Amino acid sequence: MTFGFIEAEKASYPVKVLCRTLGVSTSGFYDWRGRLEHPAPRTTSNELLTERIADIHVQSRGTYGSPRVHKELALGEGIHVGRKRVERLMRRAGIVGVCKRKKHWTTHRDPSATLSDDLVHREFSVTAPDVLWVGDATEHTRPPRARSTWRR
Repeated sequence: MTFGFIEAEKASYPVKVLCRTLGVSTSGFYDWRGRLEHPAPRTTSNELLTERIADIHVQSRGTYGSPRVHKELALGEGIHVGRKRVERLMRRAGIVGVCKRKKHWTTHRDPSATLSDDLVHREFSVTAPDVLWVGDATEHTRPPRARSTWRR
């Protein structure tokens, strides 16, 4: 911002006087101006890559995040670039993919549904076997999967 002010006012005052007044070095000003005229190759590459990332993101209807964009660049277009560089460029450009969220299922009773009959009448004590059978649906779950003993 300081160097931009010097660039704007250099027609009215000498650059050396402006730099001394604002407390910056003259060589720093000319270095800044040189970077504006001839940006670094990495900066130019980042700009082109950001444009390509934005195109891939738009083609995916805004769903691809950095892992998929990175794979699309590497496999689909043959552009070999680091995953973290893709993440950084997406973050700077404000490009965000859609993440899958964990679904929370809650059962809500339908108020218009008819209630089933209470056949037990809340009497859970019995006098003889095989008179009353009661169960809880939450107990009927799938058994856990057996773990493999094979290791890498």
